[in-house]
Amino acid sequence: MSERAASGHQGQVGGVHIKYLLHCRRQLWLYSRGYRPERRSEDVAFGEVVDATTYTRRRDLDLGEAKVDWVTTGAVVHETKSSRSPAPAHAAQVRHYCLLLERRGVTVRGGTVHYPLIRRTVDVPWDSAARSQAEQAEAEAAEVMAAPGPQARLPRGECRKCSYLDYCWGD
Repeated sequence: MSERAASGHQGQVGGVHIKYLLHCRRQLWLYSRGYRPERRSEDVAFGEVVDATTYTRRRDLDLGEAKVDWVTTGAVVHETKSSRSPAPAHAAQVRHYCLLLERRGVTVRGGTVHYPLIRRTVDVPWDSAARSQAEQAEAEAAEVMAAPGPQARLPRGECRKCSYLDYCWGD
């Protein structure tokens, strides 16, 4: 763990931080301190394969603190998920990317989450309400990341496919 992470100065909030905020605040806190069990997760590896093999003509946009799957003409943010069901965290991630692009002077129109396994897309609007949601999520993530200790564990049943399961529930 870096000295910077140990001292509670995590830096900027990225898309993964927002996803973890909505999934599990404990997971966010651990991730912000450099704990990365995702590298050993079959589910994460599967998601990377789905991302690498779908929409192959598109190129990632690296914003530093976040990596957007792609942005189309007219500034529409696109995110690909291997999940078989849409989740609020997916749309929150797209809103966060819209916020980051807007801060860089891009006039963003909105976003789309792609679910290639179920052949479905979900549009994510970008307006003043969405901007407020993104700013609120970013502030909450920063607060969780700056906390001196991790949040309480979720009930074990909610952790079933989480790569942090062994850390939180290992006996």
